[in-house]
Amino acid sequence: MLLRPSRPDIVDRAAGLTDGGTGLGLRTHRPEIVSGVEACRLSVLAPEDDLGLSRGFRAAVARRVALHSEHATLISEYPASEEPGLREVSHGGMPDDPRLAAVAAHVDMISREPARASRAALQALLDVGMSPAQIVALSELVAFVCFQVQVVEGLAAVNGAR
Repeated sequence: MLLRPSRPDIVDRAAGLTDGGTGLGLRTHRPEIVSGVEACRLSVLAPEDDLGLSRGFRAAVARRVALHSEHATLISEYPASEEPGLREVSHGGMPDDPRLAAVAAHVDMISREPARASRAALQALLDVGMSPAQIVALSELVAFVCFQVQVVEGLAAVNGAR
């Protein structure tokens, strides 16, 4: 089933796309891609089975990745958490909780220097109690937001917005 996301969506807003712009025209010609990106966003931020990674946790991680882009509009699409531990994650700080600190360090590494990914990096997450399924879900989330940043930056450049 093809989703029909409301427009403007998060990508339109973050890329500064307006009616008649080149970037918006590109997206209009490929509605299946727009729908696919929205479906992916929903599946990583609010899946039916969260695997023990709450929506608040997922939003904090997504915001942390968006912070690395320094793209104010995209960052604002992921509100900061005020929940203890997640507050630090969503603001780019290092939480005191060892599990959240390991997650934050992993997210920073993957979103800034993915070439540093290693078996040891994954082991650090296993060591703080994350399951393999949770690590895959975390990886999918980080990959999606990194992808989203690239799409937004590319469309903004085509549109002359940034």
